[in-house]
Amino acid sequence: MANLHFHYGVMNSSKSAALIMNAYNMSKSGNVVEVIKPSFDSRFGVEEIVSRIGLTWQAAALSNLQDYTPNYSTKVILVDEVQFFAPSDIDKLVQIADGQDKIVMCYGLMVDSNEQMFPAAKRLVEVGAKLHLMESNCQMNGCMKLATHHLRFNKDGKVVHAGEQFELGDTNYKSVCRHHYYNLYHMKDKER
Repeated sequence: MANLHFHYGVMNSSKSAALIMNAYNMSKSGNVVEVIKPSFDSRFGVEEIVSRIGLTWQAAALSNLQDYTPNYSTKVILVDEVQFFAPSDIDKLVQIADGQDKIVMCYGLMVDSNEQMFPAAKRLVEVGAKLHLMESNCQMNGCMKLATHHLRFNKDGKVVHAGEQFELGDTNYKSVCRHHYYNLYHMKDKER
């Protein structure tokens, strides 16, 4: 089995739920599991991961991974919202996976709402993490295509094209297929 994994998908593709189910199943089979998340993510509490379907799991909230050292007996490390960590934190996870022979499973977004890779996601690809696409359907009414992109909307319902990409939550976002993304994201260009 590969020892470094990146489970990625759009918002609402059950990444956190999958992490929690993996933590539960691996713990039940006698493995020592550590779950970590960025301290930046305090939506549902500082040291808890909460999925949209109501599953929860305790997690260590860390601002970075530079001083992180897993317990000797830990077999599996699960990382939620990995896109909010720095590339140097990914390098630390690589050292742990390879140097300590632990399984590291990361969960998060690959790209932001402007089709730019998050730096941590880019680093996971660069270091050869085994990639696992978590699929979800487009959230546009009636569309059943694969959701591949995120659209971010302002309070007036207009698509946001620039700005800070480290925004928590999904109330201003929709996960959409490529067709809907290009039609809605580039609509402002068509209106010129």
